[in-house]
Amino acid sequence: MTLKAEEAADTDWPGGHAPTTKPPPRDGWGARSPRLWSARRIPAALVALVTLCASGVLLYDVIAVRAGRRAGAWRTRLADEMATRPVDDRWLLIGGAVAVVLGLWLLILALTPGLRRLIPLRAPDGYTEMGAWLNRRGAELVLRDAALRVPGVSRARVRVGRRRVTARADVRFRDPATVRDDLTQALRNQCRQLALAHTPRLAVRTRHHTR
Repeated sequence: MTLKAEEAADTDWPGGHAPTTKPPPRDGWGARSPRLWSARRIPAALVALVTLCASGVLLYDVIAVRAGRRAGAWRTRLADEMATRPVDDRWLLIGGAVAVVLGLWLLILALTPGLRRLIPLRAPDGYTEMGAWLNRRGAELVLRDAALRVPGVSRARVRVGRRRVTARADVRFRDPATVRDDLTQALRNQCRQLALAHTPRLAVRTRHHTR
């Protein structure tokens, strides 16, 4: 009966064969969400404010000189110091080091996405325009609850990194090695349900809690 029904269903399509469809993924998740880039509002505002103040003061002094007034004492002293101080002067070296550190800090802010507290997830299959992210603290709480549901675990601490999940658990009863295997499997299943963009490595540590 079943074979006849399937043959009849196949003959309904042109050519006698039903079109083949792409099988859905096993986990039901598709494309990975991209990393979010921080707007860097505070560093950008500070840089813009310092640049605006320095440019404004310098422009005012230049205009004053063009208008026939004397140059500001600060600009005259700064020009004299830069012309007379040796290159290996301590204050020049300190100023150069500070400038290098600030420049490297700004380059790092410009080239890194930031927002490390948000973990990219995978969108449901078929939703290519959808992006999803999870708060790192929320992921730690979900994984901790999954660890506490493992029989024998009395207390658990979970830390979620970008590529690694570290879990530490206190075992009240049962064999610690067996609890560790069950805990690893529970955390692996929970990570799969969270649909993290990058499958993290698991580092599980257990200790026997006697009190």
